Amino acid sequence: MSMDTIQDLFEHGLEDIYHAEHQLLDALEDLEENTERDEIASAFSEHREETQGQIDRLEEVFEMFGEPPEKEECEGIEGLLEEYEEFESMDPSQEVMDYHNMAAAEKTEHYEIAAYGNLIPLADQLGMDEAADLLEENLREEQDALEELKELTEQYEMDAIPAE
Repeated sequence: MSMDTIQDLFEHGLEDIYHAEHQLLDALEDLEENTERDEIASAFSEHREETQGQIDRLEEVFEMFGEPPEKEECEGIEGLLEEYEEFESMDPSQEVMDYHNMAAAEKTEHYEIAAYGNLIPLADQLGMDEAADLLEENLREEQDALEELKELTEQYEMDAIPAE
């Protein structure tokens, strides 16, 4: 694919986040299963359902181009997932794992927020108001998920984790 136009850049970004959302759909299931605290696991489950809705909206945006949805490997998300697997292989205590799960999820939310934040102005420049609205909806959900994770992290009792 050549990268000569704003539309090329937009399509590339769309394929990238489409891949990322699919990867995160599976990752959120793993986070839910690897988290002991019910309120945290529940947050991952709820966001997994939202993520499926985000994928559906991305597919609507692809349809606006008359193109089937395609994935472009999202190296950013792949790197975050590799980092998570590496940490998990260190066999952390459950308390540390729960905290790490929240931190890992926050990192991915920041990534997704940046991706949508970059796509929306491109959609606007292309005159794709409907696409921009769908992407804005995904962005708001990601921002809400990040805020919920931050609140859960603040509530998490750090006393349960040894300092040394």
